[in-house]
Amino acid sequence: MARNAELAELAESIFAASYDKDATGLDAAAWKACAESGLTTLTDPEVGGTLEDSAVLLEAAGAWAARVPLAETDLLGGWLVRAAGLAVPDGPSVAVTGSVAGDGPGAVSAELHRVPWGRSLAAVVVLDGDRVLVLDTAGAAVTEGANVAEEPRDTLRFTGVTPVAAAAAPAGAAAELELRAALGRSLLLAGAARGALARSIGYAGERQQFGRPIARFQAVQQMLAEAGSEVAAAAAASAAAARTARTAGFGDPATEFAVAAAKARCGETATAVARITHQVHGAIGFTREHDLRLVTTRLWAWRDEDGNESRWNDRVGELALEAGADGLWPLVTGRP
Repeated sequence: MARNAELAELAESIFAASYDKDATGLDAAAWKACAESGLTTLTDPEVGGTLEDSAVLLEAAGAWAARVPLAETDLLGGWLVRAAGLAVPDGPSVAVTGSVAGDGPGAVSAELHRVPWGRSLAAVVVLDGDRVLVLDTAGAAVTEGANVAEEPRDTLRFTGVTPVAAAAAPAGAAAELELRAALGRSLLLAGAARGALARSIGYAGERQQFGRPIARFQAVQQMLAEAGSEVAAAAAASAAAARTARTAGFGDPATEFAVAAAKARCGETATAVARITHQVHGAIGFTREHDLRLVTTRLWAWRDEDGNESRWNDRVGELALEAGADGLWPLVTGRP
């Protein structure tokens, strides 16, 4: 993927300006800046961004441990309401699968678990079988939860509320939503891995041991080189998945294969890079005072969200078997 330098520079400047290693919850300043720059609806046809543009944005967000639901709002919530022919809600949103029960004329109830950024969302878009419903979170009772990175993963309970909008679900919505979530998570993982490596390279150049920086020790150089190869592999896999999704569409087996491979590979990278970077930092990397934890806890959390590496490695194998001997090479390369 050709890197969009201007977009990358914009994203990096936004996330750097609002970076606060001690804060939790939604970064309102970063969200506002992203919204004003069109980054929260980047892949909306009216904005004109592509999935490859989104890849640049999300990779930067992962590297900075940005506290903004960009993938959730643009790739998931925004996409599903547009695909269903509904208006995109103002503010943060996410799309989830769930069961919504009728509660009388026009009213519904639902209980949705581990909703990303639930307490900070303006709306949650629910895919319930063959229908899409947009629910205003102002009407939800919130039970707060979090993943290991302290990102909100809340339970939202709606009782007798009227949906903001409802429509028939587009064909194949559930499968595409799953792939979009895995792609977004892969891109964030690739960014977090890059952020962890950058922090470790900086620390190794500053930390003195036996009268010289630890970066000059061969063992440390080897560890950083190994982490660098992992970061490169994650970046290549996730970028290839975004490119394939843009060119082939989410309904193509090549996209499913690319996304499955990317999420599995980025999960493996998460494990390796978190281990290596904590080894380089030693005990200080585990402390709350050090910002390495911001990216490594996200590596651990995101590795298992939206399908872990075992789940997606299994899917890679299934797709390869389904393709057969004649179809395997086109599937892997994306070329007929």
